[in-house]
Amino acid sequence: MNRTLNFLLGMIFGGLVGAAVAILVAPVSGEELRADINQRAERIRSDVSQAAADRRAELERQLAALKAPKQPEG
Repeated sequence: MNRTLNFLLGMIFGGLVGAAVAILVAPVSGEELRADINQRAERIRSDVSQAAADRRAELERQLAALKAPKQPEG
């Protein structure tokens, strides 16, 4: 358990240090970087929302097909 906790803490600390270094050596200003991050996050939100809506529509069609009375074969 102790080794796992140390590993996780090391991963978190390493991620934070890596993020800080990336921000410090980024070729754009902080304002531009924040704008870029916000733009990418909005695009991801939009893509996820669209994918969820598409999946919901597909599941609703499948549910309607299952609820429809079965037609006798023959």
